Amino acid sequence: MSMQDWAEKDFYDVLGVPHDADAATIKKAYRKRARELHPDANPGDAAAERRFKEVGEAYAVLSDPEQRRQYDGIRAMLGGGARFTAGGPGAGAGGAGFEDLLGGLFGQAAGGGGAGSRVRFGTPGGGTPGPGFEDLLGGLFGQAGGFPPSTGYGQAPTRGTDLDATARVGFRDALAGATVNLRVPDPRGGPARTVSARLPLGVRDGQRVRLRGKGLPGPGGAPAGDLLVTVSVEPHPVYRRDGDDLRMTLPITFAEAALGATVEVPTIDGTGVRVRIAPGTPSGRSLRVRGHGAKRGRQDDSRGDLLVTVEVVVPDRLEPDAKAAVEAFAEATKGEDPRAGLAERAAG
Repeated sequence: MSMQDWAEKDFYDVLGVPHDADAATIKKAYRKRARELHPDANPGDAAAERRFKEVGEAYAVLSDPEQRRQYDGIRAMLGGGARFTAGGPGAGAGGAGFEDLLGGLFGQAAGGGGAGSRVRFGTPGGGTPGPGFEDLLGGLFGQAGGFPPSTGYGQAPTRGTDLDATARVGFRDALAGATVNLRVPDPRGGPARTVSARLPLGVRDGQRVRLRGKGLPGPGGAPAGDLLVTVSVEPHPVYRRDGDDLRMTLPITFAEAALGATVEVPTIDGTGVRVRIAPGTPSGRSLRVRGHGAKRGRQDDSRGDLLVTVEVVVPDRLEPDAKAAVEAFAEATKGEDPRAGLAERAAG
């Protein structure tokens, strides 16, 4: 895209946002318009395809803070859309040229001082090198080469556009930082591509992961943009995350809770561990099994803990012998009232 394009095109209008829009507003507007104008949604519509490309151009500039600053500066200097014309003798009446523009900007001709004189610029050639047009604009916009990236004049093309994607992974894969294959659509209408990426170890549900250099390639061999992946972690039927710890519910019988027992507890790595249930353990008590939670890092062997919540299971039906035993237990403990004082506490 040339400097002339920057001068003529109102990228804010293309995206339908105000000139003071923040980055989030610009991104939201780009996504909305890209979806509406995408070639897949408008097959055979040349106008929609042209506007889709314009939206991509606008977003590429306005989403980059440095390019946006330079674009705003050029538009402000040119009054929002002046055309560049040859400014010397023989120039047409179509408007002021570079010499007129910059002569008015600096208020004085280079090498002359009278009214109507003009600033003269040239590319350094034979003889003693002097400042050329690009050098002047380099000082004006604070960039080597004078022109913003991707204008065709400078040698610092802009990086590619960032892309968004989603990845749904299993609970164990999230803990291990698994490698996933993502199908990434091309917002410019090109074919979708597959990107293979390794997720961070212990990635969490809803976490957004930035994959450097996995976005759209930059123009002219510039670095590619990034791929921003929102991760959805599938729930596990037994375990759930609590920071670096894992939690689970352990069913036990009434006899195990009342009399105490040693029971086998499954762990996330499949090894299992034996846990002691103390006599008289109530339902809802939590036991901590150290070192059987989530791994804290790829280079760190330490882990969180496994927090086991005991749940006393009541059988749906009892065999005659078991029923008789429970009835005998009830008779032996009929003087005990587990709800003693509950009404008073509720009233208070």
